[in-house]
Amino acid sequence: MSAATGGRRGAVVVASNRAAAGVYEDTTGPLLVDALRSWGLETADAAVVPDGDPVGHAVADAVASGVAVVLTTGGTGISPTDRTPEVTRPLLDRELPGLAEALRAAGVAKGVPTAVLSRGLAGVARSTLVVNLPGSRGGVKDAIQVLADVVPHAVDQLAGGDHAGPDHPGPQASA
Repeated sequence: MSAATGGRRGAVVVASNRAAAGVYEDTTGPLLVDALRSWGLETADAAVVPDGDPVGHAVADAVASGVAVVLTTGGTGISPTDRTPEVTRPLLDRELPGLAEALRAAGVAKGVPTAVLSRGLAGVARSTLVVNLPGSRGGVKDAIQVLADVVPHAVDQLAGGDHAGPDHPGPQASA
């Protein structure tokens, strides 16, 4: 368990009308649950909900429960039912546009030009990191690679951690 994430919890919300209706089994949520667990966050199985308002309710409930990280998958594209960014934005106190852009750039770098069509957001709601990811397995795998280096640090920062470390020695004693 990472010192930065020790004892903290994560949550995964899957936005999918078809998976929520039992038409098929979601395969992206388990990838994200496994990633959060590997980063030291206690994480229950993914909540699978229909697109739109149910996603916003699930994210809001997770934030209210005090989780350190909420990762969503699905609903970030441009189809008429893709509404994850619209229901996430009102919950965020601060957006992290650099993180959202890095996630899109990772997809493009892997040869997926349509990654630029993802409208996923990243931000902070209370003291919770919230990140919208695409609903494809490939997009989720690419995102996990980006998030692996970011989530533990972000969780530590949101819990009041300092920047001290080998690259950032922290405040200098005044003379």
